[in-house]
Amino acid sequence: MSIMIWQINPGVKGSPVVPLFGCRFSVSNLTIVILFLLALSVCVGQNKEPGFADLAKKALDGDVSSQVSLGEMYRLGLTVKEDPAEALRWYRLAASHGSPEAENAVGEMYHAGEGSPRDDKEAVRGYTLAAERGMPEAEFNLAVMYDNGWGVTQDYKEAVRWYRIAAGHGKADAEFNLGLMYANGQGVAQDYKEAMRWYELAVEHGGVSGAEFNLGVMYDNGQGVPQDYKEAVRWYRMAAEQGLPEAEFNLGLMYANGQGVAQDYREAVHWYKLAAGQGIPDAEYNLGVMYASAQGVAQDYKEAGVWYRLAAEQGQPDAGFNLGAMYVTGRGVSQDYMQAYKWFNIAATEGDEDSARARERLTARMTAPQIEQAQALAAAWKPCKAKEECEARLKQ
Repeated sequence: MSIMIWQINPGVKGSPVVPLFGCRFSVSNLTIVILFLLALSVCVGQNKEPGFADLAKKALDGDVSSQVSLGEMYRLGLTVKEDPAEALRWYRLAASHGSPEAENAVGEMYHAGEGSPRDDKEAVRGYTLAAERGMPEAEFNLAVMYDNGWGVTQDYKEAVRWYRIAAGHGKADAEFNLGLMYANGQGVAQDYKEAMRWYELAVEHGGVSGAEFNLGVMYDNGQGVPQDYKEAVRWYRMAAEQGLPEAEFNLGLMYANGQGVAQDYREAVHWYKLAAGQGIPDAEYNLGVMYASAQGVAQDYKEAGVWYRLAAEQGQPDAGFNLGAMYVTGRGVSQDYMQAYKWFNIAATEGDEDSARARERLTARMTAPQIEQAQALAAAWKPCKAKEECEARLKQ
């Protein structure tokens, strides 16, 4: 495998966005309600914040909006100590009086396991009640539950139905997810033009960076529209300027390859670094390539090795191959056949045939104990999951 700029095929990388709102929980037992209110009155007496006592009194007198407000205060720690269990109690009381806002809040807490163990069936129950009241957030969240099979049997058609209802109320996240369903042919026949229409609405109504990115992908690949690299660059840039790492990476690719823009390795490095800063292994790998081949930066094999290592630690096989090659030659790192064997072996297990062949050739230079030790190193390795964990390995 030669060391060259590696370009993945940009794909639709968006996934359902899950802001978590809504569920109804009825407090029907009168004794429980009385004990609940007595306990709340004690809590109210302990808080001396101006206005809190009046708000609490209204809540205790049955004012639903005040009950919801107190739930928010306890959940977010606004003028009171953050207390998820207390927040949940206030939300449940408001929900028992039919407040859709409280139903959503209770559902959010059930789904996230705040103030109560996670219970997706209760979340679905609440979302259904709130959605039937016409609350867009609940409509969207119910769609997400069907989309992912959380608390219900996975049902893409039902997900599409609720996404469409929420989208009809101008919910940008629902428009985006509906675009994904059309792009991937889930619950509907695959239709790239329809996907683009929903992505454009999501951008118009909410500036959804994932929709901007996916529009870039569609123009990049000619899906639903004639291929247009300049238009792809325009959409990638919009998403990248909002900090979406996949868009930063793809914009770097466009500059590196001169697609839709004049070829500019320095600009490619700039965007790769932004994406790598958010832990994108392909961007880390490409930065290694740029430093090794002096494209957009001064040639620096040591720096190339750092970027290859970061990407390889996340299981990027091309980075593993190049890192192994550096350990064989001692370029940018100390020559170490066991480390080379380790990385060739790891990349080979990911299906990289060049790494498998390099590993076999390397065995001729190693002793049996060295091979055994290198195999043990490879077997003990696991990909790092967080950027901080990957960076910590470089110091070991």
